[in-house]
Amino acid sequence: MDRPAARPGFPRPGDLARLLAPFPGRGEMTLRLTVICALTALVASAYGTPEAALSVYIAFFLIRSDRVLSAILPAMMLLLVSVILGVILLVTTASIDYPILRVSAMALLSAGFLFLASASKLRPIGAILAMIVGFGLDQMGRVPIGEASTRMLLYAWLLVAIPAGAAIVAGLLLAPSPRRLACDRLARRLRLAAERLSGSADSTPAFALTLREGNKQILTWLKLSALEGSSSRADVAALRQAAVSSIAILGAVDVLRGEGGTGLPDALARSLAGTLEDMAAMHEQGGYPVEIDLALPSVTLPPAARAALDEMHDAIMRYAESPDAPAGATGVSDASAAGSPAAGAPAAGSPPTDASTAPTAPKRGGFFLSDAGTNPEHIAYALKTTGAAMFCYLLYTLLDWPGIHTCVITCYIVSLGSAGETVQKLRLRLAGCVIGALAGTAAIVFIVPHMDSIASLLALVSIAAALSAWIAVGPPAIAYAGFQIAFAFFLCVIQGAGPGFDLTIARDRTIGILLGNMVVYLIFTRVWPVSIAASVDRAMTALRAQWRAVAAGGAARHALAAEALAAGRDAQRQLSLTAYEPAWLRPPQAWQDARRDTLAALSATAAPLVLAAGRAPGDAALLARIDGAGLASPPSPPLPATRGDAALPALLQLMDARAARAVAGPSTEPTQEAPAHAPA
Repeated sequence: MDRPAARPGFPRPGDLARLLAPFPGRGEMTLRLTVICALTALVASAYGTPEAALSVYIAFFLIRSDRVLSAILPAMMLLLVSVILGVILLVTTASIDYPILRVSAMALLSAGFLFLASASKLRPIGAILAMIVGFGLDQMGRVPIGEASTRMLLYAWLLVAIPAGAAIVAGLLLAPSPRRLACDRLARRLRLAAERLSGSADSTPAFALTLREGNKQILTWLKLSALEGSSSRADVAALRQAAVSSIAILGAVDVLRGEGGTGLPDALARSLAGTLEDMAAMHEQGGYPVEIDLALPSVTLPPAARAALDEMHDAIMRYAESPDAPAGATGVSDASAAGSPAAGAPAAGSPPTDASTAPTAPKRGGFFLSDAGTNPEHIAYALKTTGAAMFCYLLYTLLDWPGIHTCVITCYIVSLGSAGETVQKLRLRLAGCVIGALAGTAAIVFIVPHMDSIASLLALVSIAAALSAWIAVGPPAIAYAGFQIAFAFFLCVIQGAGPGFDLTIARDRTIGILLGNMVVYLIFTRVWPVSIAASVDRAMTALRAQWRAVAAGGAARHALAAEALAAGRDAQRQLSLTAYEPAWLRPPQAWQDARRDTLAALSATAAPLVLAAGRAPGDAALLARIDGAGLASPPSPPLPATRGDAALPALLQLMDARAARAVAGPSTEPTQEAPAHAPA
C-alpha cells in the first residue's frame, strides 16, 4: 500500500502545543539567552553604538548548552571578526576609488565565507561572517577613508564584541557544566527505561525519541568536561561506557515492552525499574553507579524475552565498565554518593578504568568536511547566496532606498543548502517575520511612547527575547520561526542605539526582510536548484553499511547501533523535506515511499537486530534482512547458521513482524529537542 507522504505546511494546533511544551534544558537556555540579549541592549544603549538591533540578534547565534562552548564560541567568533575587519580595511583602502573593485571584492569574500559555512567547521557562524564582510564593505563605501571609516570599523567590531562578551559572562555564570549535562542525559535515559518497564504509556514517545538520539552529544560533553577539568580520565572512560550501556538497556527494554515484544512478570519488571531509578539518581548527583548488585530470579520466559533480559542484566552489571575489563574492575566517580548501595570503591587489587579501554569517541575530522572538494552543492550554496545578496544590494542602491538594507542581511541568514530546506524554513521565517513585525509595530505605537528609562527598554527586550528564545531553542519544526520573530521585532523596535518611534523605519526594515526571503526563495528554487534526493541516497547507503557493521557483532555493536539509530533519524528528517520541494524537482512518490519504508523497517528492527548480532555475529540471515529492509518483495532470507539457540529464530521472527508493521503503518517525521546551537 502507498505510504502517506510527510504533510507539508504549518504545525496543526495539537502539534503546536506539543512543540511548545517544556523539556529538559529548554527553560535554562531560554533564560540564559534572555539575559544575554538584555545585557547586550544595556551596553549598546549606554555607549550609543549603532545597529544595536543586530547586536542583540547576534546573541541568538552564540548560545550553547554547556558553559565550555558558551565561552569558546563567542571568543573564537570575536577573534575571527577582528581578522575580517582588518581584511575589510585593507580591501576598502585599495578599492576606495574603484566602486567596481569594491563590489567585486564584496562578492568574492562573501562567496568564500559562505563556502566555508557549507563545507567546513565554520558552519555555525560562517554565514554571519559573510554577512559582516558584505555589509561592512557596503557601509565602508559610503564614508571617506579617515576617521569616519576607522570609527565605523570600531562600531562593526563592537557589533559582535558586545554580544560575545555578554554570552561569555552569562555562559560562565549560568550555563551548566558539560559533565552535568551528560549525567542528566544518562539519568533521563534510565528513568525512561524504568517508566517503560513499569508500563507507562506516557513515556512511549519520549522513549522512542531517546533511543534514536545517539551518543554523539554525550561524548562531546564528556570531552569538554575533561577539557575544563571537571572529569578525570577514569570518569570520562566510565561515563563513555555508561552511554553505551544505556543504549543497550534501552534496546532491551524496547524488545521487552515494545510493540510485538514479550513482557516480563510484574514483580521482575518493578525490581528492574527500581534498580534503574537508583542508577539514575546517582547520575543526577553527578556520579555514576558501580558494583551494582542485581540478582535475577529464576523465571520461565519466551526465548526473545530471555535474550533481552540477559542483555539488560549484563549491561546493568557492567554499566560503567569497559567490556574488555576484568570482572570487578571499575572506575570510581569522584562525585558518587558515599555509602550508596550501588556505588563504592573498586574491589581490592582491581585496576582503574582507563580511557584507552573504554569506547572511544568518533574520530576527529579535519577543518573541512570530507566532501568539501568533491560535492558541488557547497559551491552552489555559496554562489546562490552571494548572488541573492548582491542582487538585493544593487536593488536598494539603484532605488536609493537604504531603509530596506535588511534584505541583504536576510539573504545571509535565511539561505540553506537544498530547495526543500529553503521552502520549509521560508514558511517559518515568513510567519515569524509577520509576527515579529506586527509585535514590533504594536510596541512602537502602544509601549515605546511610555518608556522613560533604560529599565523599560530592558524589560521590553527581555520579554521579546524570552518569547522568541523559547521557540528558537525548541524542535526544528518551529525553531526558525523563533529566530525570525526576534530578528523582525528587534529591527523594528531598536532603531540606532535605543528604541525608536519612526514607523517608516519599521516598515522599510520589514519590507527588506520580506524581500530578502522572496529573493532567496526564487534563486534557490529556480537557479541551480538542489534536491535533497541525492543526500538521502547517500545517507541510505551509509546507513545500511552502519547496520551491517552492527550485525558483525562484537563488543562495539551497541556503540555502532547508537550511531546508526541517530543516522536513521537524520535520514528520516532529510527525506521529509522532499514534500516541500517544487513538484518538478521533487522525486517520484514511489521513490519516497521506498526509502521511507526502508528507514521505518531499519528503525523498527534495530533493537532485536542488536540482540541477534550478539548471539550470531555476521549471520547471513541478519545481513539479508538489512539488505531487504523496506523492499516490496524482499528475497527469502537464509536460515540462521547458528543452530541450537532458540532465541535467534525468535529474534529474527520479531524483526520480520516489526518490519511488516512499520512498512504498513503511517509515516512520522522525527523531531528533536533543543538544538545545540542556532541553525545556520
